[in-house]
Amino acid sequence: MNLTRRDILKLAALGAVGSLIDAGPSLAGPNIGGVAADTGSDRVFICNEDSNTLTVINPYSNTVDSTINLTSFDEDPRPPFRFVTGGVVPTHAAMIHKPLYHGAISIHGAAPSPDSSLIATTGRGSSNVYLIDARTRSVIGSTANPQAGDKTSAQRLSSGILIGREPHEPTFTRNGKELWVTLRGENRIVILDVERALKQVGGKEAGAVRQYLDTLNGPAQVWFSTNGKLAFVISQKVSKVDVYHVNADRHGYSRPKLKTTLDLSAQDPFSFTPFQKTTPDGKEVWFSHKLADSVSAWEASGDHRVLSHVQLGKMARPNHVEFVENANGRAVYASLARVDDGGPGGVASSRIAIIDRSAPAGRRQVVSSFFTHGRESHGLWTNPEGTRLYVAHEQDELPGTPAEGQTVCSVFDVSDPFKPGFIAQIPIGNLDLPSGKLRNKKSINLIYVRPGARSQAG
Repeated sequence: MNLTRRDILKLAALGAVGSLIDAGPSLAGPNIGGVAADTGSDRVFICNEDSNTLTVINPYSNTVDSTINLTSFDEDPRPPFRFVTGGVVPTHAAMIHKPLYHGAISIHGAAPSPDSSLIATTGRGSSNVYLIDARTRSVIGSTANPQAGDKTSAQRLSSGILIGREPHEPTFTRNGKELWVTLRGENRIVILDVERALKQVGGKEAGAVRQYLDTLNGPAQVWFSTNGKLAFVISQKVSKVDVYHVNADRHGYSRPKLKTTLDLSAQDPFSFTPFQKTTPDGKEVWFSHKLADSVSAWEASGDHRVLSHVQLGKMARPNHVEFVENANGRAVYASLARVDDGGPGGVASSRIAIIDRSAPAGRRQVVSSFFTHGRESHGLWTNPEGTRLYVAHEQDELPGTPAEGQTVCSVFDVSDPFKPGFIAQIPIGNLDLPSGKLRNKKSINLIYVRPGARSQAG
């Protein structure tokens, strides 16, 4: 029997839950650190870079709930506006060059607001940022399409907010007042006022951009310390990390001041650090060094000393890190882009490296790894209880495999962080447009959201 948490709550009200609680695995685990109650509204959001869509997964059934459309196709019935014209489906590379296309190009980064009510996502190629309502799964600022009908879309897509060249990752400040977006094609960060941005995505100038902050070349991502007082800025062009005092004023808006610049040349001689995240206890910040095939951990406060440098193996190519912590242990997971032969069922698959974070700082190492059931693993995120892990993949599954031709998301039971159990491989399907099916493709970022609850960025 497959019970959702909503089913269990209903059964409990009828006094029947005691006899059925062992009938199927529960999504929830031990309440670690005051985790907010699961009300049945959790969703997983996946950025699909080639299709410019966000797949929404229902974690109670591990099926695709819906697809958020960030394209502008089929808003007008005339051929130049259509996705499929004359029965011809364009390739993913060609579709954004269709005449009069005004939608997103290369959807890539995503982050939840501290209260998990908003999702920010960036269009690398369209140089903009969109805001999404996490509860309704709708693009904020989109309007009713005056040409809506059987052959057209119901809405006209918001243009988001134009912010600068190659926006890579967005991150909300810990108080939710601002959104910082790294402009990887420039040497600066754009800082937006969230309240004004919510107005400006509707198309009317509202002064959403508070300032541009000059920083190191090729900034890839900002992440804030747990107390919100420091901002760490990594780069994919130089082996350095800028650390800023956020220096918030009495209204909670930042007045950034550079604290120090860390030298990563020993850990990242190739100058390519695309991802970072602080540990749940806030004491460490971990960096992924993709071309150096390693990850490193640094103090999140004080002098920011390097604590650990962990090698992941030749051509491992780590993308994201995630912390899996519950009553059974503390581990760091690193998604590896490398695809290995001989995966489950003889199908090629990437792996996730497992690092024991309970080991002393200078002695941490990879203790094991597991296949992801997908190719080129990228985004990672756990549920708030730290018992389920979701994994996004960049490449489609190979011909002759169960999900051939599809990009997949994988789900694991990580109740024991060192013995993950495979649950499901979820083909992420299509966006059904009036003119045809747009295949969701090339998943990058993945976030698990419990609307209204404090997020990992909170």
